[in-house]
Amino acid sequence: MTHLTGAFSRLGPAKVLVIGDLMLDTYTIGKAHRISPEAPVAVIRVQREEQRPGGSGNVALNLISLGAEVIIVGRVGQDSAAAMLRHVLEQEGVACRGIFAQAGFQTPIKNRIIADNQQIVRVDHEQFTPLPEMLEQQIIEALPAMLEGVKAVAISDYGKGFLSRPLLEALIELAKARGIPTLVDPKGVDFSKYGGADLLKPNLQEAIAAAGLGAEAPLEHIAAKILKAAQVGQLLITRSESGMSLFSTDGSQLDFPVRAHEVKDVTGAGDTVLAMLACCIANQLSTSEAIHMANLAAGIAIEHFGCARVSLSQLARRLLKQDIANKVFDEEHLFALQEALRGNSFALLGVHSSQGLTSRIFSSIRQLGQREGWTLLVYIRDPDPSAEFIDILASLHDVDFIILKKESLSHLCKSIAPDEVYVVERDACRQLNHHMQFSSP
Repeated sequence: MTHLTGAFSRLGPAKVLVIGDLMLDTYTIGKAHRISPEAPVAVIRVQREEQRPGGSGNVALNLISLGAEVIIVGRVGQDSAAAMLRHVLEQEGVACRGIFAQAGFQTPIKNRIIADNQQIVRVDHEQFTPLPEMLEQQIIEALPAMLEGVKAVAISDYGKGFLSRPLLEALIELAKARGIPTLVDPKGVDFSKYGGADLLKPNLQEAIAAAGLGAEAPLEHIAAKILKAAQVGQLLITRSESGMSLFSTDGSQLDFPVRAHEVKDVTGAGDTVLAMLACCIANQLSTSEAIHMANLAAGIAIEHFGCARVSLSQLARRLLKQDIANKVFDEEHLFALQEALRGNSFALLGVHSSQGLTSRIFSSIRQLGQREGWTLLVYIRDPDPSAEFIDILASLHDVDFIILKKESLSHLCKSIAPDEVYVVERDACRQLNHHMQFSSP
């Protein structure tokens, strides 16, 4: 069987624990239609208002969009914002048993005033509140049960006081003992509190501040100082339109350029990066593969307004423009493909590689693949097709995805429920009835 080479095909519903500062993002959206007579400011006529989980909640929602199973750990107050956060997260399928209410604490709220697709001002209701020792101990004692089945931990620190040093030390130690990778989006200038984490992901300004060397210092010097002080496995510095740079303790550096079609809003891009990294690492992709995927996801996120959630469908389309290897799946690795196809009309065309790339196969692919609004999947029905046959099919623009045989055409149709099914046999293409029994594999 040909080995899969595309990282996308190896994404599955792995379980990720997200821990960090929870907040509620609210959006007041309208149009600016005149200047106020009271002051030289715009008057916004409100058209609608929206509420979304922010902070670590946005990381959780990004992971849900990527097909992950998510449990979230955080702190809220005993207020209406907390109730809204829980409601939205639970509706999205996030496990919320790790959300703890703290008496006297106000759930942070960030209200963005938006007019004509431009953010006018942001109003924050929040304050730094240290985690009480009793609640801290309660959370630490609950962590072992919440880490059951978890494949990666995403730590999202927004500097609101929840992620205390004792809590971080306990979490990272528990994760390390279980072989669970920990990834951190840090805050502040003291990165030593994340000691022992596998990957630390500050942005450039955060890295400069933490290193204390000044903006003119070479990036590799900044990285070396942080790695030594923080005692983490690897350091990933995100540099906005300049991409990302990965530094390791052995002094090596890898640079990853970002590709965005149009930068509209960078809000929440860091959350998207953390979520994509955690999703990939949880599915045992390499760090390099994870960063490549996160870079693509960030490029998609900043093309949208507000805290955008990148879906597997969006990621698949962007990946296919860069690497046709991501077209190829087998029947053991269909989860990401199923998610990418959700809500789309798609046809399945079965072919035999033993017949070769006949004119009938080419014409069938062209006929089915050029229909507007349709996705074409080609199923190779014999068990050991040549790499050349797969590569040629993958190079065809009209072929969206390729599935390699494991069971049978009938079994595959039951798994993915295509809208239409065709097979090329004896130099003819015929459509199959969904309810018929397939006579050949």
